[in-house]
Amino acid sequence: MTSTQRSPTTGDQAPDFTLPAILDQNKTEGAFRLFDTLNKLNSGGVVLFFYPKDNTPGCTIEAIEFTENLEAFAKAGVMIIGISPDPIKMHHKFIDKQSLQVILVSDEEKTALEAYSVWVEKSMFGRKYMGVERSTFLINSKGTIAKAWRKVKVKGHVDEVLEAALAINV
Repeated sequence: MTSTQRSPTTGDQAPDFTLPAILDQNKTEGAFRLFDTLNKLNSGGVVLFFYPKDNTPGCTIEAIEFTENLEAFAKAGVMIIGISPDPIKMHHKFIDKQSLQVILVSDEEKTALEAYSVWVEKSMFGRKYMGVERSTFLINSKGTIAKAWRKVKVKGHVDEVLEAALAINV
């Protein structure tokens, strides 16, 4: 992100992207393009949840909770898409091990991560490194960010996203 760009937030046009993904429960691999998906929706929208790494404790809890609530999100007309920098091969293992049913997108080149300003400098035990800031975006069918959550804490997050998806005319 250049110094003239700002982080996308509520009310902004969502950055579009096309990336490799596992598209369904049959583990079909293909390209996922955000705007193609939004254009197929009459109403509703998409939840993009950006997470650091497959099969880590917080990421596993978050992905399982989104999977457990897929039916409620579907009733609200909202699709759930998880994005991390992990390769497709790791996504397959994550889906198999955790019985996930959400679409998982691989962003090894950090295209969407940077566009959504979630690829950030982090620090642990005094060591600085680049990583994913756990973040979620609710995007309506017109491609506008209806709500953004940054620096997400996993506990209670999926319930909060579902409440917003039901309350906001996405």
